[in-house]
Amino acid sequence: MILTVTLNAAIDKRYEVENLRVGQVNRVKKTAYTAGGKGLNVARIISQADEKAVATGFAGGYTGMLIQALAKKEGITADFVSIPEESRTCINIFDTVAGSQTEFLEEGPAISQESVARMKEKYEALLTEAEVVTISGSVPRGIDADMYRYMMEKAAEKEVPVLLDTSGSLLKESVQAKPLLIKPNQDEIFQLTGMKMEREEDLLEAGTQLVNQGIRYVVISLGGDGALLFSENGIWKSVIPKVETVNTVGCGDAMLAGLAMAIRRGLKEEEMLHSAGAIATASALCRETGYFRKADYKAIYPQVQVKRRR
Repeated sequence: MILTVTLNAAIDKRYEVENLRVGQVNRVKKTAYTAGGKGLNVARIISQADEKAVATGFAGGYTGMLIQALAKKEGITADFVSIPEESRTCINIFDTVAGSQTEFLEEGPAISQESVARMKEKYEALLTEAEVVTISGSVPRGIDADMYRYMMEKAAEKEVPVLLDTSGSLLKESVQAKPLLIKPNQDEIFQLTGMKMEREEDLLEAGTQLVNQGIRYVVISLGGDGALLFSENGIWKSVIPKVETVNTVGCGDAMLAGLAMAIRRGLKEEEMLHSAGAIATASALCRETGYFRKADYKAIYPQVQVKRRR
């Protein structure tokens, strides 16, 4: 099974409005609620692909109960540490006229040291059955910056590969533990290397530098322009088809899910990037965050091109 870690889980609310007006009353035309946080989006995609996903993290109060109930309803095995503080709610407002998306992301609850200890105990127990681990997103208050590093070191002891998708100080701290794969965007690559990303050649140099530091796979997301995958065997670039995007939130999580499933299956770099690009593009066609339709994936897959860059 694939274990996904979402320490800062949330209820994701998506509101669809016509002509969003700041400072005025706006009528919501459609509403969707999902168990959110980047790792739960990853788990949902994996479950929809008919593979087993177990999601863990902190779930607080009534919001946390709803997070776990929604996750279970979607075929995800939810095994969270319950805390008394309410989990956060994140809102995505989609203006159907402008085609724009506005997000409001709550900070999340404060976590006690006793809850941190219970999380570590649960995580180590879940590792005994995990084939791949994904660690995604931010951490709530009370969690030290070295928490992800601790989780990766415990996974390494059991020879379980870890895919990491985070940013800022968490990313800088965590890469020291050498995850199997990281998936930064261009801004996060700058944070890691200090190199300005003005040309594709700069990205190629930065990705290669990170591989040389001991990270087996570096995947740099390029948004609608695809992605770059680096390994000691070379560099590959994916080109994805242009689609009528409905919702881009969660597409990066869908890509991470595709990469996790590819690694669990033992696929090579070219096929890893190909399948992950197709599933991320298919996710952009769904109104709900962290979803894809198999029919869309099958239609998009032959349109994705992966070329060796070096």
